[in-house]
Amino acid sequence: MGELRDIRSAASARRVAARRVPAELVLEARPAAARAARHWVMRTVADAGVHGSSNQVIELLAGEIVANAVVHGPLDGEIRVRVVVLDDEVRVSVSDESTARPSVQRALPTDSAGRGMVLVAALSTAWGVEQRGPLGKTVWFSVGPDAD
Repeated sequence: MGELRDIRSAASARRVAARRVPAELVLEARPAAARAARHWVMRTVADAGVHGSSNQVIELLAGEIVANAVVHGPLDGEIRVRVVVLDDEVRVSVSDESTARPSVQRALPTDSAGRGMVLVAALSTAWGVEQRGPLGKTVWFSVGPDAD
């Protein structure tokens, strides 16, 4: 009789490992935080085996939510970005110290801002806000990974 081998793909094996230990990044609420978070999220999900358009959408949406936390949260406050990769979705959550809820606004073509949450609502599988009382809030979204 032959050897018993694990026939899971390397990507699915990485996703299982990523599910066990969610990744987290802590940033100071400064203008460069959105860029740093985007790159970190992109690398984190790529290391977990999520590539292609899903990786790009996740990177974009994470950057939008972190940018909102910087703009609408307290100056120099703490921002926590968390990524959890499961077999059927990637969930990104961003916690900040502001209690103000984000809203989906319909920006005019001439507006210079106001499109971030529209992108989150349009491109994510699901999204929401969890209030943390006086400690702030967590905005999260999930996206299904591309099939490997």
